Amino acid sequence: MHRKMAARELSIQVDGKTIGCEPGQSVASALLAQGIYRFRTSPNDHLPRGPFCMMGACQECAILIDGSIRRACQTEVAEGMRVCLKGASA
Repeated sequence: MHRKMAARELSIQVDGKTIGCEPGQSVASALLAQGIYRFRTSPNDHLPRGPFCMMGACQECAILIDGSIRRACQTEVAEGMRVCLKGASA
């Protein structure tokens, strides 16, 4: 028998908009769950980029998180985290 556990929701800021996410979730999965698929624009051809491998190898999900370029698929959400997608071209 399974018991539904009360989920504690966290909130993060994505380009100034607050979104809810679950503890333990990666930034990439939190954004994808909100329907956000375009994380950045490639610096050379200016095409949209987003997560591909979800294990940190491809670095397609590299975005600004709390002022540093980090891989969204390898970064766990934290309360009040600030994510910047606008202008991110890591």
